[in-house]
Amino acid sequence: MRWENLTEESEHGRAADAALFGADAVTTRTFDTPEFRGITFHEVRARSVLNRVPGASRMPFEWTVNPYRGCTHACVYCFARKTHSYLDLDTGVGFDTQIVVKVNAPDVLRRQLGSRRWQGDHVAMGTNVDCYQRAEGRYRLMPGIISALTEHANPFSILTKGTLILRDLELLVRASEVTDVGISVSVGFLDTGLWRTVEPGTPAPERRLDVVRTLGEHGIGCGVLMAPVIPFLSDDPAQLRATVRAIAAAGATSVTPLALHLRPGAREWFMAWLAQHHPHLVRRYERLYAEGAYAPKWYQRRITRQVHELAQEYGIGPARAGLARRIRPAEPAQAPAGPEPVQLSLL
Repeated sequence: MRWENLTEESEHGRAADAALFGADAVTTRTFDTPEFRGITFHEVRARSVLNRVPGASRMPFEWTVNPYRGCTHACVYCFARKTHSYLDLDTGVGFDTQIVVKVNAPDVLRRQLGSRRWQGDHVAMGTNVDCYQRAEGRYRLMPGIISALTEHANPFSILTKGTLILRDLELLVRASEVTDVGISVSVGFLDTGLWRTVEPGTPAPERRLDVVRTLGEHGIGCGVLMAPVIPFLSDDPAQLRATVRAIAAAGATSVTPLALHLRPGAREWFMAWLAQHHPHLVRRYERLYAEGAYAPKWYQRRITRQVHELAQEYGIGPARAGLARRIRPAEPAQAPAGPEPVQLSLL
C-alpha cells in the first residue's frame, strides 16, 4: 500500500497522505483486529470533513460528511468501489475489507460548523459509503457528528442500510427538535437469497424496515430509497408489489425507486458476481447496459411508474420529503484524483 510506514510526524508521510486522501488528512495507524477478522482499518486524522458537492451535480444538497471510505456491507453493485483505486487498493475485495476511518471527524466537524464562514447549509451523510456500517460499532463517530450538528442546529440527512442507527435514536430525536432531520433507509427488494449474495454484509431487508418502523414510532419520519431495483432479479411485478407493500406496512413516509446503475469499478465486480451466480443473465445485461452505466430510459420509466402506482395504492405515494426527495443517479463530475465521490451511493 502506498501509505505503509507513513506517520503523522513524517514530512514524507504528510506529503504522501495528501496525495492519497487529499490535503486534509494524515495517516495515524493501520491495523487489523480479531473481532473484525479479515478487515484492515486505516485510521486517518482529517483536517476537513465537510465536502462540497460540485455545482454540476444533480444532487439535492451541496455538502456531505463521509467519516469512512470502503464499506463492509460489500454490496457488489456499490458505485463507490471506484474510489478505492485512488488509494492503490482494489475495487473488489479491497473495498470490502480495507476501511479508511477519519477518527477525528466529530471534532473537526464541530470546529468547521463554528466557523464564521459556515452558512448552516444542509449536510448529507451516507452518500458515499454507509456511515452505519459495522466499523461504526467500533469507532462510534456518528454520535459526535450528530451532536455537533445538533449544537449548531444544522439541518442534515442520513441514508443507510445499517440498523446501528437505532443506537443513536435519542440523539436523532433531540436533533429533530432543533433542526430539520431527514432519514432514508435503502431497501431495494425482499428476496432473502438475493440479499445474501448481493448485499452480504448488510442487515436483512426486514431488519431495515424495522428501523423505518421504529423511527416513525419515535416521531422521525423515514423514507425508503428502493434501490437498487435489479433487472431480471428483483423487478418482477409481484416482487415490486411485495416490496412496496412491506415498505408501506413499515410506515415509510415516501418511496423512491432507483434502477441499478453500473459505473466503472462496480460494473466489473458486479458482472463477475453475475457470471458466478446467474450466468444465464450475462448476455441480457450486456445488451441492457450496452450504452453505458445506466439502464435505458424506457426501463427506468417503467420501474418508476410501477412503483409509484403501487405506492399510491398502498397509501404512501412518491417521495415528498427527506433525503429521498429528487434523488436520481448523478452524471459523472470532473474532479481531481482521489476526491470524495459526490453522486449518491446505493450502499
